[in-house]
Amino acid sequence: MLRSGQEGETVESLLRINPEKALSMMYDQYYDDMCRQVYMIVKDEIATEDIVQEVFIEVWKIRDQIAINTSLGSYLKRACRNRTLNFIRDRKLGWEDESVLAEHEDTGVTSEQHLDADDLNRKIQAIIADMPEKCGIVFSLSRYNDMNYTDIAKELNISVKTVEHQISKALKILRKEIFKND
Repeated sequence: MLRSGQEGETVESLLRINPEKALSMMYDQYYDDMCRQVYMIVKDEIATEDIVQEVFIEVWKIRDQIAINTSLGSYLKRACRNRTLNFIRDRKLGWEDESVLAEHEDTGVTSEQHLDADDLNRKIQAIIADMPEKCGIVFSLSRYNDMNYTDIAKELNISVKTVEHQISKALKILRKEIFKND
């Protein structure tokens, strides 16, 4: 755990007492590892730096109430993973052309149906964020980047069988979590 130099002072307490120092210490210790982790997935230096910076900005925003139940490294790794999954999802779902948006405006879908779909999408995103790391990444690349199993295997340097296993695992988790209250 990151310590400030004074015995027993954790980064959580330092974030409240001297947030600039705490953030500087976190940046110095974790920035490069966080960038490597994100870059392995997105393969884009600018997007990687943006994602990692967003994690630090979020830590800054919640510095007064942050509660880290794991090690700081694990907390930051999880935050990067979740931001990366959001990036993959948003890049796939983003509207690049207003004409595409216009094509989808009058679908005959009611506002209530849109709200139900939004709720389901939020639930799915939360479930994906809670999946084991490799499982969530493989599933997101498959569903949001339209990558086939071979491309995912090459991208992540894993076997196609591993991709198949992770997709199957992700689908089982989704089915279980989505339908557990039904």
